[in-house]
Amino acid sequence: MIKLLLVENDLDICELVRLSLELHGEFDVVDCSSGEEALRIVGDYRPDVFLLDFMMPEMSGPQVLKRFREVPELADVPAIFLTARTWEATKSELIDLGAKEVIYKPFKPTILGAQVKAAIER
Repeated sequence: MIKLLLVENDLDICELVRLSLELHGEFDVVDCSSGEEALRIVGDYRPDVFLLDFMMPEMSGPQVLKRFREVPELADVPAIFLTARTWEATKSELIDLGAKEVIYKPFKPTILGAQVKAAIER
């Protein structure tokens, strides 16, 4: 099982992502609704991959990733971003931060698991 930490503040999207990944059959998903919550539980969960919303109140996805990268045990955990911002500059910024992939909203629930798995394997 691939342990995935999902950080998404929209509860409907969070539920859809979690169900999509769990139905894929290869993911154990723990979800958080904020960066602060993710920072509290990440050490105990020890994920294999992060799936981060780009825009969240209080702490953005890039800010969360920067905080994760400060922890030596998390420095090499692959990160994937979900975003509604389809600007090429946004994707470039996220790749420069170390993201393995950027998945645009609205995403296709039926292929989300395959997209995440492909990004991890790259």
